[in-house]
Amino acid sequence: MTSLPLSLACWDYDRTRPLIDGRVTAEGIDLDVQLMRPQQAFQRMLTEKEFAASEISLASYVTLKARGECPFVAIPVTLSKMFRHSCIYVREGSGIRTPADLKGKRVGATQFASTGVVFIKGMLQHEYGVHQSDMRWFIGGLDAPAHKPPAMPQTAPGVAVEFLYDGRTTLEGLFEAGELDALFALYIPKIFERGSPQIRRLFPDYKSVEQSYVRRTGIFPVMHVVAIREDVHREYPFVARSLYKAFCDARNLAVDGLYDTDALRVSLPWLIDHIEETRGVLGPDFFAYGLAPNRPAFAAIGQYLHEQGLAPRVVTPEELFADVE
Repeated sequence: MTSLPLSLACWDYDRTRPLIDGRVTAEGIDLDVQLMRPQQAFQRMLTEKEFAASEISLASYVTLKARGECPFVAIPVTLSKMFRHSCIYVREGSGIRTPADLKGKRVGATQFASTGVVFIKGMLQHEYGVHQSDMRWFIGGLDAPAHKPPAMPQTAPGVAVEFLYDGRTTLEGLFEAGELDALFALYIPKIFERGSPQIRRLFPDYKSVEQSYVRRTGIFPVMHVVAIREDVHREYPFVARSLYKAFCDARNLAVDGLYDTDALRVSLPWLIDHIEETRGVLGPDFFAYGLAPNRPAFAAIGQYLHEQGLAPRVVTPEELFADVE
């Protein structure tokens, strides 16, 4: 029986590598994996629907579902999950010591509606009573100038947002000049990496804050899922289940590899302690795929997008995925 040729865009993670190198195959599918950074895959899938399946931003996908104009069907493969407490940076001298001190402050971010920023804003609102409207927003390039996109990003009514698309200004430059008080940076700022005394994290002990957060809320924020073009899903309904199983098998190989103690003793002798600590907080299946294990995060993103004026309604977890389990 001939397998179905199918293109898949994703990045080279440890949990996708077995699909890339052929150790894991998807039943009935001849998979053509095209490696690209997430932002590139997102853009090409969202604007051109270029691939049969692709890694995709969770916030973008949920927003399309809320608007009733989604050309994709996702599977609950949570390729990227990350707590975002460590991504809030503040300037020394800004007067920011606690989350409440962000009120009235000038905040820089590379995007207003990216999944990571949506989770940060939702966490600040629900954990600390700080709403997005309490801050002034500046959207631009972090360490390189940003140029105006073909379509301007959506923002929420009643929220002060200024776009810095002049091709000269950077958020880090404004921060160092004292013109921004905080950065919500999904990538580590270069000024932080080089040890500038001007910048520090809002939560210096972010790991313990994140552990407390997930124990109380159950939310391990999901950044990316895998989406299949709706026309492909309609014509070949077996693809969703086949891809889901293949991604799960690849993930299992990656997780099993973390316990290769021969390798750990040579290269990273302390890593096993971090793995056990993670299991103690998140459970034995700490990088679980599927709807049920990630339900708190899926419910949160649906709620946050609506609260932040980015989606016209709340999308429930049950609406998000093809039936693959």
